[in-house]
Amino acid sequence: MFYLFRTFTQMKILLNKTSLTKSLRPFNDIGFVPTMGSIHKGHLSLINRSNQVCDKTIVSIFVNPKQFNNRRDFKTYPKNIKKDLKLLNITKQVDFIYIPKVKDIFNNNKKPKIKINKKDKILCAKFRIGHFEGVLDVMDRLTSIVKPNKIFMGEKDFQQLFLVKKFLKNKYNTEVIGCQTVREKNKVALSSRNHLLSKENLTLASIIIKKIIYLKKIIKIKKNKNKYLKTVKSDLEKKLNINIEYLELRNIYNLKLSNDINKSRLFVAYYLNGVRLIDNL
Repeated sequence: MFYLFRTFTQMKILLNKTSLTKSLRPFNDIGFVPTMGSIHKGHLSLINRSNQVCDKTIVSIFVNPKQFNNRRDFKTYPKNIKKDLKLLNITKQVDFIYIPKVKDIFNNNKKPKIKINKKDKILCAKFRIGHFEGVLDVMDRLTSIVKPNKIFMGEKDFQQLFLVKKFLKNKYNTEVIGCQTVREKNKVALSSRNHLLSKENLTLASIIIKKIIYLKKIIKIKKNKNKYLKTVKSDLEKKLNINIEYLELRNIYNLKLSNDINKSRLFVAYYLNGVRLIDNL
């Protein structure tokens, strides 16, 4: 039987489930970093964390069409597989890379339709209909294929991390580990979508996040914090001429609206020239 894979020095590239299963079979301490490519320092920090606690690290590069609620967003999502492979190879920290095709992941394998609970239809789930259903579907399938001991995901998309943890918790013998958001010197959170921004937009993104950082400091003294945030949201939209989807303080353990700064994060989502950015502090 022919197993389809290629090798970059010590980094093995796996292009289908058959080669993945054969290659991972000898190992029982596997760390998994799922990505959609456009690798940046944030991804590298997840890989580094995996290397610290697991014997082997596998990275997937798969742009999941089911988690895009906007066709234009899917088409414009930045992709550069050659650059990604070069960067991952240079790190010398990746043992395997899984680059499947859509049919390899979904492959007519019918699963029960995933539904997000009504209480979870907040933040991004409120504005990106079907997005997290698509995320949970692909994470379910990838976890079933890779069978990792640990999965490493960034905290920048905290709601995604929260939902994936809850969804996989009792289904697989896999621990989902959240890792700190990595930022540029200008405080902007690293994101694959940053490649779609102009220098002017990146400057504006820096101004916005610095205002949010300051806002988290002064909000401590406000009695009704989320009521105050609604006013701030409106003011920021007018002054910076941007569209902010949400600016809310929510509890980190259940994502309910909160009035306690110590057990909460400040969540924001906004658009710059049609590019949607999210962050939390």
